[in-house]
Amino acid sequence: MIDSKHRNTALLVAGCFFMENLDGTIVSTAAPRMGAALGVAPTAIGLVVTAYLVTLAVLIPLSGWLAARFGPRRVFLTAIALFTAASLGCVLSTSLGWLVAMRVVQGAGGAMMVPVGRLMVVSEVDKPDIPRLISYVVWPGLVAPVIAPLLGGLITTYASWPWMFLVNIPLGAVAFAVAWRLIDDGPGRTAPPRLDRAGVLLTSTGLGALTWTAHLLSDRHARWTPVAVFGVLSVALLAAAARHLLRTEHPLVDLRTLRIPAFRASVSGGSLFWITVAAVPFVLPLLFQEAFGWSAVKSGTVVLFVFVGNIGIKPATTRLLQRFGFRPLLVTATVGVVATTVLCGFLTAGTPVALIAALAVVSGAARSLGLTCYQVIAFADVPQERMGHANTLQSTAQQAAAGLGVAAATVALRAGEWLRPGSAYAVAFCLLAVVSVGALTGAVRLRPGAGGAVMGVMPRSRPSAGQLQRGA
Repeated sequence: MIDSKHRNTALLVAGCFFMENLDGTIVSTAAPRMGAALGVAPTAIGLVVTAYLVTLAVLIPLSGWLAARFGPRRVFLTAIALFTAASLGCVLSTSLGWLVAMRVVQGAGGAMMVPVGRLMVVSEVDKPDIPRLISYVVWPGLVAPVIAPLLGGLITTYASWPWMFLVNIPLGAVAFAVAWRLIDDGPGRTAPPRLDRAGVLLTSTGLGALTWTAHLLSDRHARWTPVAVFGVLSVALLAAAARHLLRTEHPLVDLRTLRIPAFRASVSGGSLFWITVAAVPFVLPLLFQEAFGWSAVKSGTVVLFVFVGNIGIKPATTRLLQRFGFRPLLVTATVGVVATTVLCGFLTAGTPVALIAALAVVSGAARSLGLTCYQVIAFADVPQERMGHANTLQSTAQQAAAGLGVAAATVALRAGEWLRPGSAYAVAFCLLAVVSVGALTGAVRLRPGAGGAVMGVMPRSRPSAGQLQRGA
């Protein structure tokens, strides 16, 4: 049975997750208005998004060590305060440089806020309680990219761009007050090992280069030379980071956690799944506005039906997991995402809006079911002493995949324009569906009883060191 404190903590982290994800997606809608207000070209506003995403990617790997060193309560409160104060700084910005600087501070707060919050949610609870707690946390990450087009359209149409950041201030103040009363550092903690500085340098620069590569790919006017340079650099740095993290005694992030099959499946398949989940809400509004000629408000309203599917399936998720287990649900969810993504490519301006809305609802339900399963199975077989490393690694992979989602969408559209200029969106949706096929392959290969510990059908004993070494 989940006690009220853990439930309330999960809801608090869910609210913070919503703020973080909304701020990563809403700015794109307001780029023309922001550019005019700040005296720069709309394309320059891309830096406002990229600065935020790069900072998240660079600092998330540090979150686990910071929580162990200073305590989760102190880090979580500091993160909320930083995020809220930076939101006020964004509201007061009068130049692009100042706005970008405030977004970096926002990213620093977000990089600590959600990973540390989620670690507090999954730590010190029985495995069978994890599915329901994670379901509270997951849905805001799905909702934010879906409602961002509508909210951004409403704000830019009826108000001014600073309102996008102003809404964070009362939300952040409430979150800080609730966290101050609710969160404690838990049982006595031991001092963490010395900070792995080489791991920080290699991992952070590699993730930063990867995120910048994704930004360049998402810019339709970017040249291929810098894309190739930063792409190669990111791969080289991340390869060096992996080599270092596997060899050092006390790594920043313990990659040996990937030897746990259920966790490995969550990181690999979940990342591919998340790329498609992040890409489709980006492409759909473009299809509606550029190809169908819809207004931003109408487009955002129809995309909002994805949110209806997200919420509609949520109350049944835990019962479905208990009834069928992870493998059947992951296969069903990935098939649903593949099918609905392909069908989006066949939409036309003459397709009834009700049919488009129904497709969005089904897509939202599949997205929600799949991501909840991937988030829960990540911690199903991880022993408590490795939970911090697993949480950091899973958070890092998720953030990287979310950043790559928009880049994948842009590349898919470019490929569609090159292959079939008159059917660019159809080609783009089909290419994005292929990414989900990779997740489907992993789901099919998952062993039938994977993650059974959180369903209460396996003993709650921790894997031995020998089992972890063998990948049991």
